[in-house]
Amino acid sequence: MSDVASVLFPATDIRLRVGELGEALTRDYAGRPPVLVSVLKGAAVFLADLLREIHLPARIDFMSISSYGPASKSSGVVRIVKDLDEDVGGEDVVIVEDIIDTGLTLSYLISTLQARKPRSIEVCTLLDKSVRRIAPLELRYVGFDCPDRFVVGYGLDYRERYRNLPDILSVDDMAALAADPDVLTPFLEGRAARRRAEPG
Repeated sequence: MSDVASVLFPATDIRLRVGELGEALTRDYAGRPPVLVSVLKGAAVFLADLLREIHLPARIDFMSISSYGPASKSSGVVRIVKDLDEDVGGEDVVIVEDIIDTGLTLSYLISTLQARKPRSIEVCTLLDKSVRRIAPLELRYVGFDCPDRFVVGYGLDYRERYRNLPDILSVDDMAALAADPDVLTPFLEGRAARRRAEPG
């Protein structure tokens, strides 16, 4: 199992960093609670934890998008599958992302939201895979800089598996994962075993 994947960002580090991001957002948006806009599904776990660390009456909204072209490549041109429920005109918007790599899709999303005349738009991402950046972006809130690896856990998935891992794993053997998508299940089972062993 350890030959297939390894822990890149442990749950303890993630919790600490999410708390720091929440403090920064609370400070920066004091007196003007933001609208946190999350793109389904990957950022949902991060959004839930981040929201609990923001001590303002912030509200949340969701979008779901689908990229045109092959799933393995990002053209940056997307189709909106689910739009926002509320208007963001005149609002301070924070786009909450799980991971940003090329930045093409995010750039398209920002331009789409800017057309709705919000007061401001900023981005808060848990992971920034900056080594793969194509589109120029200014990211105000970043959890971790991510190496150019395929990652799963904490909302990030492989074929809809492993979003519920508390850690973020780096997949070191993609061929093994492709051959057996359940090969990382022991990481989930290990988590359950550790919880059973905890006192109280």
